Amino acid sequence: MSSDASLPWYRQLTAYHWFVFAVASAAWFFDCLDQRLFSLARVPALEELTATVEGADVQALGKEVTAIFLVGWGIGGLIFGALGDRFGRAKMLTLTVFIYSICTGANFFSHAVWDFALFRFLTGVGVGGVFGLAVALIAETVPNGARAGALAMLQILSVVGNITAVGVKSIIDNLENSGTITAGDGWRWMFLVGAIPAALVVLTQFFLKEPEPWLRAKEAGTLPKGALLAPYAGLLRDTQWRRNLIVGAVLASTGVIGLWAIGEFTTDLQRVVFSQHYEEVNAANLEQGLPAIDVAAEVKSARNTAFLLQMLGAAIGMWVFAKIAEFMGRRTAFALAFISAFFITAGGYWILSSPMHAYIIMPLMFGTQLGMFSLYAIYLPELFPSRLRSTGTSFCYNLGRFGAAAGGLTSAWISTAMFGDLASPTKERYAAIIMCSIYLIGLSALPFAPETKDKPLPE
Repeated sequence: MSSDASLPWYRQLTAYHWFVFAVASAAWFFDCLDQRLFSLARVPALEELTATVEGADVQALGKEVTAIFLVGWGIGGLIFGALGDRFGRAKMLTLTVFIYSICTGANFFSHAVWDFALFRFLTGVGVGGVFGLAVALIAETVPNGARAGALAMLQILSVVGNITAVGVKSIIDNLENSGTITAGDGWRWMFLVGAIPAALVVLTQFFLKEPEPWLRAKEAGTLPKGALLAPYAGLLRDTQWRRNLIVGAVLASTGVIGLWAIGEFTTDLQRVVFSQHYEEVNAANLEQGLPAIDVAAEVKSARNTAFLLQMLGAAIGMWVFAKIAEFMGRRTAFALAFISAFFITAGGYWILSSPMHAYIIMPLMFGTQLGMFSLYAIYLPELFPSRLRSTGTSFCYNLGRFGAAAGGLTSAWISTAMFGDLASPTKERYAAIIMCSIYLIGLSALPFAPETKDKPLPE
């Protein structure tokens, strides 16, 4: 694990370090690909599955299925984090990848909302285990001087998974339009693509080794024993690890709820706002004797452009916050991330009213909302000892999934119960702005967070 810490992080890695980084990054890449495929396929899937159901509210069902997915995600994180400490990060990482890929592919065969939601729940269980296992594996494998850079890059590469999902959707849309794929079945093929990561398990399971700190803990007999939840007892018994667990959970839940209960629904706002914008453009064209435009096509193109720009902003934000954490400290980076996310997200929801606004706002919004996730990859494994690292990291990162599941439903309740007399999208704007208060909760936890900059991993 020793190396010249003055070198750039990528020059401190050996061939095996790169192999571990590649496997863990691939697992997280496909994890994020799966998440985005679901976001893109959710509405068309539910529209088809409820086509014979009178009065079905697809938007409401979408939020409910998303909540089910997030609950599975949270449960998977809590279970596989503990299993990773007991039986090894490498073994459990391959298992979680296998679960989420097979269950994602199973959505190809869905014929009703109940089995669609069931497969999303099971996918969530697999997805939930990946992050904590992947970052623990990298953190304990690479040299200390390369840890922050490698973990930040792991998170940055997740953006590629999100962008790849859009490319997959575009290809499948073209196949559907050409008649190669049956019209209306495009969403099924998108989920089938999500089964590809199963091949990763076959190709890597015989070459991926457990990291040295975990092996030392195993040899010393300090790994958790007993019931499934025994690692959590170990975290709660010790004052230092208990404090770190609580602080880490608050910090991570802030970002997770902010992204999934606020940021993820900007796409719904865009759909309404962009449609209104291009309908107004159409009306103006007709008055001037100009040809009409295809509103649906323009809205689709504008949303794709906004998404690509927001992912570019997310990647830049991850890199910026990682550099701030590396040079100014973890707590300073979190403070800047929470403050900027609060103002940019609230302001973005308030003023977004055209595609051009989205092209400016979305990169800034996701540069803060998603950008702060590089800090979780760096900071969370630094809070816990090797024997409890996977458990603590997974708990902190995934506890917010339950909050996000409730947060999406809370946002819907706020928009209808508090602002139901207002028209869409005004009521959704107000609800999102109120939900932005979650970032203030994260900010309030920072005085209790230990600074881990330039410190070795606790053993």
